[in-house]
Amino acid sequence: MIYPPIKKYCLLRATKKWLVASIALSLCACATSKQSNNSASAIEAPSTFVANISVGNPSDFMREKSPLYFSYNELGVSGTTLLVALRNGVAQPTQAIDVDADGILDGIAIALDLKAYEQVDLSIQKVKQAPNSKKLTQAEISHKVGGEWVPHTRTEGFQEYVGGEFQNVQSLTPPKQYTDHSNWIRYEGPGIESDKVAYRVYLDGRNGFDIFGKISPDPVLQKIGQVGYSSYHEMQPWGMDILKVGSSLGVGGFGFYDGNKIVGVNDVASHTATVTNNGPIFSGVKIDYKNWNINGQTLDVNAHLTMRAGSRLVHNSLTLSESLPNLAIGFVKHKNTEFIEGSRDVAGDSYSYVASWGQQSLNGDHLGMAVIFSKRDFRDVLSDENSYAIKMDTAGNELNYYFLAAWEGEHGKGINNREDFIVYLEREVEKLTQANRVSLKTSLSQKDKSGALTSEKALDWSYRLAESELKRKTMSYHVDGWDVNRRRKPKFEYDIIGMLPWSYHELGKALDKPEYDDILHHITGSFINDAGEIQRYTFDSYNIDAVAPGRTVLSLYKLTGEEKYRKAADLLRKQLEQHPRTTEGAFWHKKKYTSQLWLDGVYMGMPFLAEYSMLFEGGHALEEVVKEFVLTEKYLRDPKTGLYYHAWDEKKAQVWASPETGLSPHFWSRGMGWFAMALVDVLDIIPESKPELRAPLIRITQDLAKALIDAQDKATHTWWQIADMPNKPGNYRESSASAMFTYFLAKAVNKNYLSQGYKAEAIKAYNGLISEFVNVNADGTISMTNQCLVAGLGFGRDGSYKYYMSERVFQDDPKGTVPFMITGIEIAKLLQQD
Repeated sequence: MIYPPIKKYCLLRATKKWLVASIALSLCACATSKQSNNSASAIEAPSTFVANISVGNPSDFMREKSPLYFSYNELGVSGTTLLVALRNGVAQPTQAIDVDADGILDGIAIALDLKAYEQVDLSIQKVKQAPNSKKLTQAEISHKVGGEWVPHTRTEGFQEYVGGEFQNVQSLTPPKQYTDHSNWIRYEGPGIESDKVAYRVYLDGRNGFDIFGKISPDPVLQKIGQVGYSSYHEMQPWGMDILKVGSSLGVGGFGFYDGNKIVGVNDVASHTATVTNNGPIFSGVKIDYKNWNINGQTLDVNAHLTMRAGSRLVHNSLTLSESLPNLAIGFVKHKNTEFIEGSRDVAGDSYSYVASWGQQSLNGDHLGMAVIFSKRDFRDVLSDENSYAIKMDTAGNELNYYFLAAWEGEHGKGINNREDFIVYLEREVEKLTQANRVSLKTSLSQKDKSGALTSEKALDWSYRLAESELKRKTMSYHVDGWDVNRRRKPKFEYDIIGMLPWSYHELGKALDKPEYDDILHHITGSFINDAGEIQRYTFDSYNIDAVAPGRTVLSLYKLTGEEKYRKAADLLRKQLEQHPRTTEGAFWHKKKYTSQLWLDGVYMGMPFLAEYSMLFEGGHALEEVVKEFVLTEKYLRDPKTGLYYHAWDEKKAQVWASPETGLSPHFWSRGMGWFAMALVDVLDIIPESKPELRAPLIRITQDLAKALIDAQDKATHTWWQIADMPNKPGNYRESSASAMFTYFLAKAVNKNYLSQGYKAEAIKAYNGLISEFVNVNADGTISMTNQCLVAGLGFGRDGSYKYYMSERVFQDDPKGTVPFMITGIEIAKLLQQD
């Protein structure tokens, strides 16, 4: 099995520490799959009841022991609560785990068999005793006691240990006299295993990662090396050491590439190995490398290695104390082996691999080794005399990757040919890239959602999410801060610098909280110097996304009257003046997206252009604003459904574009959400004295509203990631688009662009938004789940259905939280009409 790395609370913290956001082991992949039009079952709670969970497999193959993870926080319980997952009343393998190696249990892991496209329902219950599950994973470290240190017979200046017997320990730091073959640590380092394969890490200057091939699924580490190193280099009843590591990285090791060779983690002050988890379905060990001297730097490195039942994969979560260029990960380069590369023509957050295949095990069997990585972290393929490797980026001084070994002799029936090995790798990549679709309904959340919806409750939901995000990360988005979700210093982005502060400004007005205006100054204002120059903004990239923060810049100008904000707004206006356009005048999405009109771009540019024009140009550009909507309708609207395609390529040259129409192939809901919000926001700005400009937008609004209601999921009153394919495997109900559409409907009714008949539709949609996508956490915060983190076209994004399903399913991202917060404002107004 493969599974993205897990993070502690499934909440993104405002910190540089990246615990990795999208995870199949986690509710960060919480999305109800297509297999059922029912969400997680309604709450019927005995005192032991915690949550109902619906889990769907989006793949056309079985996911054996598919891993799930839920934090105690999102389940709404304390960290001391004993829990079990039940499937049709039968206990599933469940284990309390420490995901971030801090010594504190964070939540529960579940191992669940899922047939192709299968959807199952689970119930999480409190129990008095921890459930018993068959032990399928193990982590350990063992050293000798009762003997003595004597001069080393092989390595001058070091010592070896004679006599004594082995004793397992929780943590171990070898003394200075220790080196390889000192006969003190059993099999020379910590070990970790699943029912498929076992690995060890040399806890000395070699830092090689080695493989123990298993011929039985039972735990075997406790048997290895009890009678000396040589014993496991020959076939034993449990299996054998199957890899010659030598001076290489072994399998999945890491080091520094100096331009000629890969230098291992050998010049360190100390290594400390600690067992972090040792349970039936999840085990882990961390290794702390202190004072690694490399590249003229001295830094600490922490490697947390974890395995799960049913999987060959080891997840390695690396944390560095400071930035290090040219970090390399890879595996040994043996003669007569084939180096294999997976496709990297994929989206940035998708996974790929490099691998080797051949008769490279110590007993002459076929052996495949691989490293699986996120394309976003990949920089280059490289190698030296001993290792195949890839160079990786360590954004935020962290890196998460996976390594694996697939041995022909595994259980006597392992993978024995190249073709099957590649099929296996492609499936592992798919499982990492397309997480299980998960919907969670907790007892705590349902209690909090009880009672009739009122104007006050709608505003309170917005307030609670706003305050939750302030606690988590909002204030980290200033110019010297950290963009948690993108793992980089913030740029002048549409969402975190534009929409998010603006939404606090709007919410502050609705709640009479003027202190929320400080957020505009803290975030957006931090990017603009006294000369009105915008930091981390590139004028000549002609990226229309970068115009969206202009609305917040205008808000700052209106609040303060400071000339620097007027100058910054002038610069963004100048970009639009010079921005490349299609033949008929529609704005390109970006300079590098030649001749392309995207739905997203209408929202990014037109509200700012309209507001700027009214403030400083007497409305001179309003006709151009309306023209953008009219051209979007002309080229992107499907006359049959009334829905809108994501983008149009005037040249019909892009890989995603129809050669006949230039259109992308699918109705991506959030793309339509951007367009819908732009309609009602621009109508706010165009004065009623210009009915000839308002009329086309009102007509488009009315047509779109009908199409959206037709496409809505009637069971939950929410919308699907791909709007017109509710029964397609992997499709899921998506919250950011659902919030955008609800905002659009409510505001259009409030402004009389839609008839009062749509009022009930807007309220049903809002109730669906709360019911399906709001989770109340044990710490008092709330989260918005089931968000498509990002989607686009080009550069590995081919516009296919598979592509849209491969983008990460997230929670608490501003592209969803902002529409949610402003939707509450409009719903409150709508309910006040009563």
